[in-house]
Amino acid sequence: MIKLWNNVKTAGLLGLLFAVVLVAGLAIGGQQGLIIAFVLGLLMNFGAFFFSDKIALAAMRGKEVDERSAPGLVRMVNELADGAGLPRPRVYICPQDAPNAFATGRSPRKAAVAVTKGALQLLNEEELRGVMGHELAHIKNRDTLTSTIAATIAGAINFLTYMFMFGGGNREVHPLVQIGMLILAPIAAMLIQMAISRSREYVADADGAAIAGSPNGLISALQKLENYGRRIPMRSAPTQNHMFIIQPLTGGGFSKLFSTHPATADRIAKLRMA
Repeated sequence: MIKLWNNVKTAGLLGLLFAVVLVAGLAIGGQQGLIIAFVLGLLMNFGAFFFSDKIALAAMRGKEVDERSAPGLVRMVNELADGAGLPRPRVYICPQDAPNAFATGRSPRKAAVAVTKGALQLLNEEELRGVMGHELAHIKNRDTLTSTIAATIAGAINFLTYMFMFGGGNREVHPLVQIGMLILAPIAAMLIQMAISRSREYVADADGAAIAGSPNGLISALQKLENYGRRIPMRSAPTQNHMFIIQPLTGGGFSKLFSTHPATADRIAKLRMA
């Protein structure tokens, strides 16, 4: 029931996010701006659909491995994928010392999982199994595509605000409304994008624990990744934060509104209750 609610909430938030794009376009450029916003949203999503995995892996300098170069990791991923009824994904190792992992790809047949060198050094076999189960859950639930689309639409909204700044906006709309849209639209887009990402993490935790066979490894891994991630920060673009199992940039208080991940303590508590 919780999983169904999260799926419904995700669909609703994606619809709301696209609506923000259209409203921003209307306020900025009238009917013409509305059309531009719609076309821009479609084009950016088209690009994200076909190229997001290549962009993510290149940004992280991921190197594909096989059973010769990383036998233990690849066999583990293949075993978990087989057990989950998934096609075997491509497996990558990234050279970063910061411990983290992510999944990418538009569909299970085009998916890849990646783990950093730091995570491989930090986690034991049970913990790594929990992390890989989590990433495979993202693939199974097609969260890799959903989160990419959300980030792309949010980027389209930011682009539209730049159009307003340099293009003069729609004269039929009151200047105060336009200024309000200029300020509020990107914030609204970011909040919605973050909410989508957080809801998918809870589902991936639960499904990932099932794929791994137990929540214990994932619970221990999340604790380690959180603690060591603070000591060794991940150098990545903020637009990529939604990909990782632990958010690279952390904060408290008001900044939680803009977090792509739920608090690690909350995730662990839910796993223990499952």
